[in-house]
Amino acid sequence: MTATAAEDWKHWSDRRAASVSALHGQLALTGTHWLEPEPTEVPGLPGRWWADTEGVRVRAAAADGITVEGADRPVDGEVLLRPDTDPAADTAVLGDLLLVPIEREGELALRVFDPAAPGRAAFMGISAYPYAPEWAVPAVYTPFDDAAQSVVVPNADGKDRPLAVTGKIEFTVAGEHRTLTVSLAGERLSGVIADATSGVDTYRFRFITLPAPDDQGRTVLDFNRAYLPPCAFADHFICPFPPPGNRLDFAVEAGEKQVLTG
Repeated sequence: MTATAAEDWKHWSDRRAASVSALHGQLALTGTHWLEPEPTEVPGLPGRWWADTEGVRVRAAAADGITVEGADRPVDGEVLLRPDTDPAADTAVLGDLLLVPIEREGELALRVFDPAAPGRAAFMGISAYPYAPEWAVPAVYTPFDDAAQSVVVPNADGKDRPLAVTGKIEFTVAGEHRTLTVSLAGERLSGVIADATSGVDTYRFRFITLPAPDDQGRTVLDFNRAYLPPCAFADHFICPFPPPGNRLDFAVEAGEKQVLTG
């Protein structure tokens, strides 16, 4: 084990814990409220909220105190909040609350992040296996012939949704040749996996991210950086479960394990 690799992993682990426990990090999510075309109330928030073809709309009075981030005064009337899938996405604040419109498969919702969320107050860290260099293995990425595909998988909220996938990675662990279905987003690869530790020593599934493959598809699969999905930190995330073939039949004793609370 090189000191540099172990130290890099430790810095990554520290950044992960800091990110999820930040003021409006994943632990602060207290609700994902799906919206309909008809204006309605969102529990705990003033104003009326609804979805249309452009995004999330809110109608509120200045006295309600909802402010679109970047604006110099509270909402007084009706405004549009563009969702996270829009390059010019909007967010709003109400006191300490962060209000984030999202879009998933054409459906719009409002997420509420509260720094006083019980999960954030109880957070004691993320348990993880010790760094082990043998769990960082060469891999080769091969895109699908027909480019991006989608496979329908269950999500943490109980609904089935399409998961975009673009190819497979091949690698060898303990002398066994394996494959995983992944997606190329930007320059990096990502995937959803489970293994023999899932639901026992680790959370029921985990995410992986790999560096951009070179022109021959070569990259590195580092299971030391297998990480917990957002739904491990708050029930209101809608994380996808692993696609078929991504449930490994051996124990991956590397990466993040569980959320620690006290």
